[in-house]
Amino acid sequence: MAETARPRIALLESRMSRELARLVEKHGGEPVCVPAVRESAELSPELLSKWIDDLRGDRHEIVIFMTGVAVSLLFEVADQVGRRPDLVAALKRLTTVCRGPKPTAALRGFGVPPTLTAREPFTSAELIDSLSGIELKGRRVILLHYGERSETLAETLLARQAQLEELWLYRWLMPEDTAGLEDLVRGMIGGEIAALTITCQVQFRHLMSVAEALRVERELVRALNEKVVVAAVGPTCSAVLRAYGVRVQVQPDHPKMGPLVIALMRHLELGSRSVDAAPAERPHLTH
Repeated sequence: MAETARPRIALLESRMSRELARLVEKHGGEPVCVPAVRESAELSPELLSKWIDDLRGDRHEIVIFMTGVAVSLLFEVADQVGRRPDLVAALKRLTTVCRGPKPTAALRGFGVPPTLTAREPFTSAELIDSLSGIELKGRRVILLHYGERSETLAETLLARQAQLEELWLYRWLMPEDTAGLEDLVRGMIGGEIAALTITCQVQFRHLMSVAEALRVERELVRALNEKVVVAAVGPTCSAVLRAYGVRVQVQPDHPKMGPLVIALMRHLELGSRSVDAAPAERPHLTH
């Protein structure tokens, strides 16, 4: 008997593309890796030194970390300028808040146990909830964004009258070469892709921008709703997909890559079984 073809799974992840691809292969899929985002570092050694001096001079009281990448980048540059001990000492004196387990683990790895960590599913809503016991009015808060501004969180902090300073350590940009994304758009419209995974909302926005440039955005949305199983890692990604009119068929209970891939492959397997079983059920239908 011929071996059943593995379902082709489109992955837009950039930073963790190899890890995600290995997970897909492990669970029986064929990964199609097309990174949809490139990161542009924004943190200079000069800016970091000034920031550390501000922290040591008590110019800030609360620091909010959105991603583990931001934490790692912060300490990487601190190492370059020989100021890692200063950064660790300064952060230990402040209230440090993490959006989820990745920045939490990163901070702990550098010797700074975070004061607060948001609960699952690690969106801005949970982070805001973790701050509910802190009086923010008049407090000096610095928010370390991910690749773009977290509007909900920033505006909530301002509404609670925090003295907010916002800092970007890196930005999310469109890949310089979009040929791969263009081919992927055509492939999904043509029915060549079984599933699409979204692990960060900007990935899908960039995919749609490419489709819009090709003038096939409506065809892509139709294909995603009729031909492709769409899997989102968590509620933030799902909300963006729904805003574009795309139905999310898979969202894991825990917003992590492992559970995402397992839930997706299980969904595809069950769908395949349903199709295989359909002919055997036909004799029982009444006409």
